[in-house]
Amino acid sequence: MRWGIVGIVFFVILLLLGGYIYVASANGSIEPVGRLGFIKLANPDMYPGHPHSELLAKYAEDRGSKCALVVHFGGSSNYRSYMEGDTYIIEMAFIDTQSLPGSHDQIQWWDSLKVAIFGIPDGRYKYKMDGKIFNSYDDAMAYVNKLAKQHNQKGPIPMVWHGTVSKGNVMLNQGCGYPLFFQIVTREYGIIPAYYYTIKGMLYPYFSLPYRNFELQHAAELQYYYNANMINYE
Repeated sequence: MRWGIVGIVFFVILLLLGGYIYVASANGSIEPVGRLGFIKLANPDMYPGHPHSELLAKYAEDRGSKCALVVHFGGSSNYRSYMEGDTYIIEMAFIDTQSLPGSHDQIQWWDSLKVAIFGIPDGRYKYKMDGKIFNSYDDAMAYVNKLAKQHNQKGPIPMVWHGTVSKGNVMLNQGCGYPLFFQIVTREYGIIPAYYYTIKGMLYPYFSLPYRNFELQHAAELQYYYNANMINYE
């Protein structure tokens, strides 16, 4: 009997959380999708005709969306937006002003814990899109929404984090762009929905990535090829 009551309470809590998440994100401008890939297949890694770019365009088309947003760790790229077929791909990268060593390839556990509990501190990140640097979150998102409007976006923009890992374990490390995904969901919908969409997003490629097995089985080889500049196609 006691375990039956515990089960009912647990079910009610899940129901309430589900309702809260649904209401919080029902009218948002961003649809959090999840992780796009595990490993870099070619460099540049988001470019018209690249497998991950074509996959993101398909995600958008399946949702009836004219645009899609992919978020990255900031690097040397200008993160220019471009057309992939009929879908406008908006690229957005964050620059971590704390410049934690190894943040691209190694998990900073203590920092990750603080972020998971308290969110991303205001002012920590700068943002890069189309060769422009934005100093605030609000300015960066205003630019994203401006691009989407110019390309006739209706409804929320599907958003993925790039997810590729150039060194180390590609399953444990959530890869390129995840912290920005977490920040955007937190800012748009709150910390509880951010936890939900993080878990959902982590699982997403295991069910939706068509070459999941190839990426996972050949991760070490592909990391070697990428780091040795052997898969450049510029």
